[in-house]
Amino acid sequence: MSRQMKFIQRVYRRILPLLVGSSFAYGTFIHKKTIANDSGGRPWTKSRQLITQQRALTDIVSTTDADPAPASTLANDLEDDDVPLFDADPDGGAWASLSARLSGARTALSATNWSRIGDDITDLILPSWAPDLPGYFAKLQRELVMAPGSLADEIWQEAQDPSLNPEIARIARVRVSKELCSEEKLFQQRRKRYTTNALAKYLEIPEDEVDSGDVPIIAICGSGGGLRALVAGTSSYLSAQEAGLYDVVTYTAGVSGSCWLQALYYSTIGKQNYSNLLRHLKRRIGTHIAYPPAALGLLTTAPTNKFLLCGIVEKVKGDPTAEFGLVDAYGVLLAARLFVPQGELGVESRNLKVSNQQEYLKDGAHPMPIYTAVRHEIPTEGKQSDAEKNQLAVSQQAVSQQNKEKTKPESWFQWFESTPYELWSEELEAGIPSWSVGRQFHNGIGSVRDNGYSVPELRIPFMLGIWGSAFCATLSHYYKEIRPVVKSLVGFGGINDLLEERDDQLVKVHPIEPAAIPNYVLGLENQLPLTAAKSIFMSDHLELADAGMSNNLPIYPLLRPGRDVDILIAFDASADIKDENWLSVADGYARQRGIKGWPLGAGFPKKYTSDATAAREIDVAEAASPQQAAGKIADARDSRRASATKVSKGAEMHADEDQSPTEQLELSYCNVWVGTTLERSVSSESPPSKLLTDPSHEWELMDPNAGIAVVYFPFLPNPEVEGVDPVTSEFMSTWNFIYTPEDIDKVVALARANFRAGEAQVKRTVRAVYERKKGKRLEREKEARMRRWRRHLKESGDHFQ
Repeated sequence: MSRQMKFIQRVYRRILPLLVGSSFAYGTFIHKKTIANDSGGRPWTKSRQLITQQRALTDIVSTTDADPAPASTLANDLEDDDVPLFDADPDGGAWASLSARLSGARTALSATNWSRIGDDITDLILPSWAPDLPGYFAKLQRELVMAPGSLADEIWQEAQDPSLNPEIARIARVRVSKELCSEEKLFQQRRKRYTTNALAKYLEIPEDEVDSGDVPIIAICGSGGGLRALVAGTSSYLSAQEAGLYDVVTYTAGVSGSCWLQALYYSTIGKQNYSNLLRHLKRRIGTHIAYPPAALGLLTTAPTNKFLLCGIVEKVKGDPTAEFGLVDAYGVLLAARLFVPQGELGVESRNLKVSNQQEYLKDGAHPMPIYTAVRHEIPTEGKQSDAEKNQLAVSQQAVSQQNKEKTKPESWFQWFESTPYELWSEELEAGIPSWSVGRQFHNGIGSVRDNGYSVPELRIPFMLGIWGSAFCATLSHYYKEIRPVVKSLVGFGGINDLLEERDDQLVKVHPIEPAAIPNYVLGLENQLPLTAAKSIFMSDHLELADAGMSNNLPIYPLLRPGRDVDILIAFDASADIKDENWLSVADGYARQRGIKGWPLGAGFPKKYTSDATAAREIDVAEAASPQQAAGKIADARDSRRASATKVSKGAEMHADEDQSPTEQLELSYCNVWVGTTLERSVSSESPPSKLLTDPSHEWELMDPNAGIAVVYFPFLPNPEVEGVDPVTSEFMSTWNFIYTPEDIDKVVALARANFRAGEAQVKRTVRAVYERKKGKRLEREKEARMRRWRRHLKESGDHFQ
């Protein structure tokens, strides 16, 4: 490892804890309101918040200045610095490791002289709950001891009872196919009956005049963005529900916080009504997920202790090679906040399995949810001898830098979608039943334990952690968050330049390891596509993380063949809504996979596009594999960021070059684009789709060759809601985990105002697509009648001759 990369590691060992620590401290302590705990204790005054934050950050960054070991990675360095991860113990298995960690935490807390701290540190107010921590951990440790009569023993016995977990008696097999699973196809048929009647009501058309074949397939998706995305998405979906639009929707899809939203909706908490869900959020997310008295109280008190701990016991006992890590703990804390209702008594275990959501879909009464996660494939360059390295160095002198960049191994993200029916990967073209997630697979068949049963389905708390694990991002992503701070520090300009030069290396390092599920494609090398990464067959587990690392809008699953989406409605509450331009990221994906109808050029207008950037984006279409395309898409996005920086530094003169009037338009609260199904020659670039800015333009939606209509609602400030701005309002930070009822009301008001601004345009779009499909059906029927008539004349002769 080079000296520069060693230096980068040392820098990140200081910067990363500050970022993560300050994020949680901000959410817990710096919220500029009084924060009361769940047990009715003393409120957190401003002075106590700031003092506790200072102490927390001091503890977090207390690391040594020793040089890192030459062969170490940043992930290992973090473990050496006592980051609280629950790592597997190879000698005693996952369960022994978890028990040892709990024991260590209890011992450390018990050894602290809490009364002396208050005497020694002047002007610091010790939280009233701190002395209670050893007791909490002692009780938690007793609950998780596998002794007869303990809670852990009770959970494990029930985990092996097929009357409580019927899936453990079922044999699971990997389904290798591009096609939708049979359960989803049946759902489509049943949902069509509902959407046909709902469309008639929504467009005020007599039901008997609506043919089911004319009903557009509509999908709604929400973005990532933590609690901001959860609250804003709930508000937007509620507006769509009240307008009658939601009843016409066939699919919903989510990333991160929008996945949490879907999981709550399909539970006894949300009760499939977004008004219920908003009331629940007001009662529960006013307390930080990591606030110790609340979190530990739920983990050590019946009935919530069993409700929250059952997944932990089942995972570490059922899979001895499993790791209970930071993402898993995060998911349990999320579940304690989101899936425990007010009063903390009415917990329902059926809310803890994704497959149980089939109950709400069996008659087609609700849209089908799609949850997303990604696996980061990072190619490793093989070891080379000194002679090989020298030969390579000589040969590289003869090629251009551009060609050298093209030959570099590219990392990419593999998308995994999870529905109540199946966990499936597009790149692998293989999936497993949702009820079998969590069990090990070999040669396409799920494993069975010695007792003849498998392990229960992996519980939703762990999935909540995976879906929302944005903190598992690469060093490159982390640095983008803190770059403004680093650049502002005196003497740190050189560090900034160094880190940006090494971005191709930083993008391959995850300081915090993602969570993992058993790898279901082990032994299937010869049955999966040749483009599947070879490394995936070498690991017992699949590491999955927040899909927002790849695209903060879950567009790709909605473009899957067989779903045939006509209208895609995106509610985007991303933090970097203009800079990242997530809609445009899908352009390369659509080109590479030959998806007809996607509106190329949709999204925020580009300020400046260089020839090199344009060529790179077009080159995505020529990629030989999804992996190569994904790498090129990332390169194109980074290039756009660099171009935007150039504009800000004085290159505004280029911003208007080679841009059509449409591209220069700023987006509003509701924006509509429509693609085309016409074939384009490979040698020519498809023109960008037109933004339909006026009702007079909407005839394009009715063109017989029109493709997918995209309706985009960016979460922008609205003058109807004064003083609320997703960018400048502090409580809307992605890293804030506290929303007071007043905060929620502000988000709701803004989301509702934005939906109202585009409600009429959405209805016109739906009507236009319906009329287009109806017109094409009538034309097909007319042509069929003409063919029958001509055949009849041919067989029976023309009686008029």
